[in-house]
Amino acid sequence: MDKKIIVALAGVIVAALSTELNDAVSNILLGDISGAIGMGHDSSTWFESLYISAQIFGMAVSPWFSVTLTLRRWLLFVITLTCVSTLLIPATSNLTLLFGLRIVQGLCGGLTIPLLMSTALRALPPPIRLYGLAAYALTATFFPNLATAFAAVWMQGGDGSLGWQFAFYQAVPLGALAGLLVWYGMPQDPPHYERFAKFDWRGALLVLVGLGSFSTMLEQGDRYDWFNSNTICVLALISVVSIPLLLVNEWFHELPLFKLQMLARRNLAYGMFTLFMFLIISLSASTLPGRYLQEVQGYRPLQSYLLTSEIAASQLVLLPLMALVLNVKWVDARVVSFIGLSCILAACIGSSFLNSEWQRDQFYLWQGFQSLGEAMVVMPLLMMATNSVVPQEGPFASSLVNTPRAISAAVGVWLLELIQRWRGALHSDRLADQAGQDRTRLLQGNGNGHDIPPPLLPNGRPRSVDSLEQFRQAIEHQATVLTLSDGFLLLAAITVFMMVVLFILPVRTYPPRIVFAKK
Repeated sequence: MDKKIIVALAGVIVAALSTELNDAVSNILLGDISGAIGMGHDSSTWFESLYISAQIFGMAVSPWFSVTLTLRRWLLFVITLTCVSTLLIPATSNLTLLFGLRIVQGLCGGLTIPLLMSTALRALPPPIRLYGLAAYALTATFFPNLATAFAAVWMQGGDGSLGWQFAFYQAVPLGALAGLLVWYGMPQDPPHYERFAKFDWRGALLVLVGLGSFSTMLEQGDRYDWFNSNTICVLALISVVSIPLLLVNEWFHELPLFKLQMLARRNLAYGMFTLFMFLIISLSASTLPGRYLQEVQGYRPLQSYLLTSEIAASQLVLLPLMALVLNVKWVDARVVSFIGLSCILAACIGSSFLNSEWQRDQFYLWQGFQSLGEAMVVMPLLMMATNSVVPQEGPFASSLVNTPRAISAAVGVWLLELIQRWRGALHSDRLADQAGQDRTRLLQGNGNGHDIPPPLLPNGRPRSVDSLEQFRQAIEHQATVLTLSDGFLLLAAITVFMMVVLFILPVRTYPPRIVFAKK
């Protein structure tokens, strides 16, 4: 085994860390960024929406270009483009230019992640391949949970002593290091320019138009009031027409972006589906607890980063440990997956009991279950998926696995907004109705025998200057608590569904050192 390619693998891991932090940290600090550059709320929603749409396109085409232009050249180009686009964002105040740079940044994020899987499978022989899959798994479990800690460092509790610009500048030293390691360690293969004559340009166009419209519809649908908006109707129509055409094109194309016939392999189909669903249920580890602490308890990243850092730090131990466990012949990856899903189910159900008195400490136990479950789910699914393909099929498998992964980000946003719209409105209306029906106890009275006196005196006057505002905030906080509790339960139901799929779809597989030794 060439040891220099291990150096290149380290470089690709750093590059993936850079792009993941670009997205996650800027998303966490979006309020600070918007305020600093004068970007309104509507514009800020496009800031993340454009990133996700471009990321989907990047993940679809990156494996193809890595084979055609060689992995080394393509990696160096993507790393350079990431650094340049990221460095320019804090320097512009023009909204059009800002969105253009954000699209390039999202494209680079999509181009980078599949290359980590390709490099890991290439660099590590079957006896230690699982450790390469653990490196790829970092992008799903470690990097997103590390983002809150970086956001806390850059803003330092809100005084901005370092500044929001570092949410982007952080990519430059990481990119420089990644480029140096890749340049030194990645061997130069001969390019295959003849593949351009067979490029699936129709597939690329349909991915850009169809999946881009679909993700934008999911991201912007709630703000535009869904199908009451002509914009959303047009996006839905484009998606309904383009996505089936994409599938037909990929099925019959000579050199497709997605080789759909490979999904007949049950373990590969399971890996694609489970990674997609896994990234949705991982919202229970970061987004939902973070939203509760921010909206109900008023936490800033500096106060909440320890919660996600628990998961991030544990993955550095758990992922290699899972690789070690799965490398044992008699260990069934499906059993490991089931135990992991059980841990995530316990975390979701336990977190659903939250109330308005919970602080950060009350989440630690359930985050521990979540952390263990994530490692025990993602490693088996990657092993089962990659054991189903031979090296020549690696680029096709990479696009099949990673593109749905990018789409899951938009689906996750849609799911949270759906919960907020339906359950949030229901809880808010019921709480207000309850306050009106029990007016003398909750809204107006002398307050005798109550821990929290009603906001109005018996004569109808406010008890204090801000008593009604405090009452409104209490109603709002309680509605948020109930809505997030419903969110945890919904994610628990999705986890149960994934357990059912686990019993039906995948078949037994063995460690790569055994599977590929037979071949």
